[in-house]
This record gives sequence, C-alpha cells and structure tokens, in this order.
Amino acid sequence: MDSTPHGAAVTAAGFGVKGPRGWAFRDIDITAEPGSLIAVQGPSGSGRTCLLLALTGRMKPAAGTAEVGGLPLPKKMAAVRSASALAHVPGVAELDPSLTVGEHLRERALLQGRFGGSPRALLRPRRERRAEARALVDGALEAAGLDLETLPKGIRTSVRDLERLEALRLSVALALIGGPRLLAVDDTDLKLSDEERAAAWTMLRGLAAAGTTVLAVCSEPPRAARAWCWWIRAAARSRPPLRTTTTSSPHRTGTTSPPRRTSATSTPRRTGTTSAPHRTRTTTRRGGRCARRSWPRLS
Repeated sequence: MDSTPHGAAVTAAGFGVKGPRGWAFRDIDITAEPGSLIAVQGPSGSGRTCLLLALTGRMKPAAGTAEVGGLPLPKKMAAVRSASALAHVPGVAELDPSLTVGEHLRERALLQGRFGGSPRALLRPRRERRAEARALVDGALEAAGLDLETLPKGIRTSVRDLERLEALRLSVALALIGGPRLLAVDDTDLKLSDEERAAAWTMLRGLAAAGTTVLAVCSEPPRAARAWCWWIRAAARSRPPLRTTTTSSPHRTGTTSPPRRTSATSTPRRTGTTSAPHRTRTTTRRGGRCARRSWPRLS
C-alpha cells in the first residue's frame, strides 16, 4: 500500500509539530491509501497549514511517525519533497500577480525540463523536449479544469485578473506539471461561493480518482464529504496554539487523546528577564538586545 505510479500512501501515528509557543498540532493519526482525498478542516491559525507542510517534507516534525509513499519522515524529507507538490500555499507556493498565465506555465515547464528529469534528457532534440513540455502543460490544465479560452485575454491574462476559482485551478495545474504522487492544496475554499466550492471539490475528487493522493485544507467541508474522503478536524485556538485534534474517515472513526495543555510566557517589548518556556537565542543589534525565537524548521 506504499504507493502506486500515480499516488502515494500516507500514514501517521501520533504526528505533531512543536514550536517555541507550544504545539502547532499533535497526536494526528492517518492511514490513507494511494489515490485518497484527505481533507483537513479548521479555522485559520489552527495548525492545518503546518500539518500540510509537515506531511510534504517542508516542516520537520517533533513527535510521532509518518510515511509518505513508504518514505519515513523526517529521515527522508528530501525524497518526500520530490514526490509531492504544493498548490496555493501563501508564502510558500503562490502565484505572482504581475505575471500572466502563460508566463507561469512556461516558467514551470522550463523548471520541470531542467530539474525534473535526468541530465541525459537534456541531450534530446529541442523539438522533442518542447513537445513533451507542451503535453505536460496541456494534461495539467485539463486535470485542473482550467480552459484558457474562457479567460478574458486567454493565455495572456494577468493573474491579478483571474477569478478566485480560476487562480486555484492554475495553482493546481502548475503543481501537476511535475507529476507529484501527493498534491497538497491550502485554502481550498477561501472566498469561494457555494457553487465554486462544489466545483473545487469536484476537481480534487477527480484528481484523487485518477490516482493522485490529494491533501486539501478547508474551512467548510461539503456536506457529504465524509462518505468519500479521509477527514482531519483541527480545533479552533487562540494563543497558545492548538490543544485538541480529532481524526475520522469513512472507514475508520476515532477520537485522539487530548494533548496536555501548554502555556507560553509572553515576552515584553523591552529588554528584561523572563522565564521562557522554550529555547531562545539572543543577538545584539545597534547596541540593544533583541530575543529571536526559533520556529519549526522549513526544509
């Protein structure tokens, strides 16, 4: 069950990420087969994006075990990054509003041709390489459901002129060009109408049905989602971070044990002595002292 040519199995047990202010999330259990749709529900700030980044090898976990396509985390984080792709993750993988749709697609195809294959592939005739890149782009656009003919200026449409759903489809298409076995999509339903939200979930269900394992973050799931996807619910939190999480699926249900409460000591604006609950690093700048906290590592 580790993987298929198109999808990767995702398993986790007691999985968690911890920062200087406490746990971003903890005690997450997942057993999803290749080609599954894994939905992570929760409000902004509940640790859902940290879970997405940790399962794709972009953030180092602090507790528990996890495997993606048989690759253990955190030992094989680089291999997991190669087998996965991010779509629409603010600050990590997002669209440039100053570029056009065509410029995004050409840039991604060039990067895939240069770094996505073996060095020997670069020795093939240019015509073959262009044809292969064009086929990858066309296949990704079709899978994401983005029709360039329906855009205001076609392929020359600027990203800032795209509708919210169109921008989401473009982000997914760019991620699919690399042929990932695990696709992670953040803020799936942000600022979408009910009709657009249904269209977005239909797209993700189609990708999962085609064999790609999909990990999607959302705030409001479809009503019948529990019947066709794995489910992870993140509880709302204020600071300090997330305290409880629950997981469920259409085949397995259960509630994780509540984690212990954590407390964080607020740092005053001016210098002074505080009892910090986590490690801090102090540096000197312009004759003064400022405390810097070390956040969970992004690889």
